[in-house]
Amino acid sequence: MFLRGVNVGGIKVESAKLRQVLTGLGLTDVTTYLASGNVTFGSDAAPATLTADVERALSDAFHYDAHVLVFRRSTLAAVVTGYPFAHDPGHHRYAVFCDSPATAADLAGAGGAEEVSADGPVVYWRCPRGSTLATPFAKVLARRAYQAVTTTRNLNTVEKMVAPPA
Repeated sequence: MFLRGVNVGGIKVESAKLRQVLTGLGLTDVTTYLASGNVTFGSDAAPATLTADVERALSDAFHYDAHVLVFRRSTLAAVVTGYPFAHDPGHHRYAVFCDSPATAADLAGAGGAEEVSADGPVVYWRCPRGSTLATPFAKVLARRAYQAVTTTRNLNTVEKMVAPPA
């Protein structure tokens, strides 16, 4: 699961309290990654049900308009293996997680000459290191229309989230 827009812009979500809130919802094996809203957990509930429950609980606990995107671990693993572009140390590999395939298709259409490709609700993006915030595609991602319906993660983070526990 990815929380959108936390620990930036004055919205502070501490990992320990986040784990407590999610555990209180009955989620198991709650693990946070970095301090930027990356969480894995166990649950038998459907992602759509979890999305509504988690957004309500986070909004109440942290006093902000919470937006989350929930994906099954198998889906995240497929995102990692599905990355369509060459991997080299001079470029960042990103996955832009969207609320729907329609949002992803719309974003991918705005990629222009950049390496951008949609697959279902995910947009893959490859950009030179040091240019993440300056590329034309980055400027499209920053538009208000996409702020509540997308969240971008470096593929390295997603790989850590789906790796078996050590």
